[in-house]
Amino acid sequence: MSDYLHLSDYLSPLNLHEISQDEGYKDGQLGKIISVYDGEMPDLDDVQLVLVGCGEQRGSGMIGSENRTPDTIRRHFYQLFYWHTDIRIADIGNLQPGASFTDSYAALKMVIKELMADGKTVVVLGGSHDLTLAQYHANADNKRLMEASVVDALIDLDITSPFRHQNFLMEMLTGEPNYIRHYNHIGFQSYYVHPRMLETLDKLRFDCYRVGHVKESIDEMEPVIRNSNLFSFDISAIANAYAPANALTPNGFNGEEACALMRYAGMSPNVNSIGIYGYQAQHDRDELTARQISQMLWYLIDGKSRARREASLDQRDSFNEFHTAFAEVETTFLQSKKTGRWWMQLPDKKYIACSYKDYLLASSNEIPERWMRAQERQ
Repeated sequence: MSDYLHLSDYLSPLNLHEISQDEGYKDGQLGKIISVYDGEMPDLDDVQLVLVGCGEQRGSGMIGSENRTPDTIRRHFYQLFYWHTDIRIADIGNLQPGASFTDSYAALKMVIKELMADGKTVVVLGGSHDLTLAQYHANADNKRLMEASVVDALIDLDITSPFRHQNFLMEMLTGEPNYIRHYNHIGFQSYYVHPRMLETLDKLRFDCYRVGHVKESIDEMEPVIRNSNLFSFDISAIANAYAPANALTPNGFNGEEACALMRYAGMSPNVNSIGIYGYQAQHDRDELTARQISQMLWYLIDGKSRARREASLDQRDSFNEFHTAFAEVETTFLQSKKTGRWWMQLPDKKYIACSYKDYLLASSNEIPERWMRAQERQ
């Protein structure tokens, strides 16, 4: 058993009776299966997915009692049924708030970093969106370049705002030294974003996908997220009708689309930390947003289970191989026989995730935009 006992110095155990409201769980429900820190740190040796709550929200200007919304999400998540028996899950409780929100960042970073180093995928049930910085620094401490994908109706680069959750991307994307190799912003809503901000991100060769564009062909986001190491989801990206706690906008992703994006994060072999942020239980209606998030977590597990069936790229018998040329460039596409997913080869012989649409474009002698953007970033 790995020694995680010292992590308990930073965490508060869960009160299962309080979360279940003393109703207990039926056989087959996640609440009966998950290894929980309820007084003693669970054995994490065979666990693939670790949940940690962090209700820190001072970065959004909210001062006061600790935000207990992670437990509201748990109440509904634990009631869902456990279908994916190949995925072992643990819940190590809630991070104790630091003296300042930067202290909370540091503690959360340490917990994420240690779990990632042991091969776990960490899921943060968060407070405010600036906690994404803890995910970033947990990766950056290893001094390895990373790719990050953020789902949000806004692009949090407002340097005029006094609130950290509205400008934390400035540190993440421009801080020195910087370890962001590439950044994807998924689901922004144009009327909330200054056009010049998009121009700036485009000059940096970062990719931003408008919510309407994503909804038209959401499967095109699978290769985007597959290439990522860090995945962060702000519930403001979900339409109010599906997440009543989102008071920002009536528009956005529906419930099924939010679940699909989370499944893609689970399917990625590269994503090592996932955060769900911006939920405040006091603004919810009938706890529908908590139910929505709990179902997103279920689809994350579904994605992890699907990913376990995928072969590695060097197992060529498990892939269909297609050789094609476009604009006098010869390249190879691979399609998995197990999952149907696609990869394309760049001139440096490395393969990146792509979609069937990219293959069709290349076969028509057109340069896939995904290929061209990857080349620009070389």
